[in-house]
Amino acid sequence: MSTGNFYLDCVVRIGASFLCGLLFGLERKQRQHTVGMRTLILISMSCALMGILSEYAATGSASHSGDPTRVIAGVVTGIGFLGGGAIMRQGLNIRGLTSAAVIWTSAALGLACGAGLFIPAGIVLAAGLVSLVALEKVEWYFFPAEKTKTIRLEYSGSSVNIELIKNVLVSSGFVLRDVNLSRSLEKDRTVLEYFVKAPAYADSLEVCRRLEDTGALLNFTLSD
Repeated sequence: MSTGNFYLDCVVRIGASFLCGLLFGLERKQRQHTVGMRTLILISMSCALMGILSEYAATGSASHSGDPTRVIAGVVTGIGFLGGGAIMRQGLNIRGLTSAAVIWTSAALGLACGAGLFIPAGIVLAAGLVSLVALEKVEWYFFPAEKTKTIRLEYSGSSVNIELIKNVLVSSGFVLRDVNLSRSLEKDRTVLEYFVKAPAYADSLEVCRRLEDTGALLNFTLSD
């Protein structure tokens, strides 16, 4: 394969991996899952780059003694443990997924540069930076609900307008995931716990004020 055809093939492969990661990311964000577009795009492109690198290392040079793909496989395994260490759980939320994907992509870029595949590495680098910077704004615009939180409402008595509560939360930008209801006959209290995806702009005081019209509200808690 000529040099021009080789790089054109690299562009097609990386472009296809970008599209695959984007589409899967859109599907996950529409369902309000933690993994988003940027994370899956980085993982998809870096894996495509590693695939190109493995093929190049195995067939692109006759000067190698031994199997160069063994080194690549060792790096991939090691960097997987390193990236996994960047992922942590905080309350109901998982943090560090994008950072782990960046670590993975950086490893792929380093391997590609070490093999002299500067053009494919540059394509992945440029597309990755665009994904991290530009798509962050797109995600925040179309999918503002990010953090998983718990809303705990405690009412006096049993006269609680659940449908009105739902309308207040949804109109305030919350995405409802699940709800638990408990009733204390001894204390005559009704407790509702909503597990929601909360937008960054949510005004807790305003939400509490609106919920006061849904029944005899005693306590309102919004927590991670």
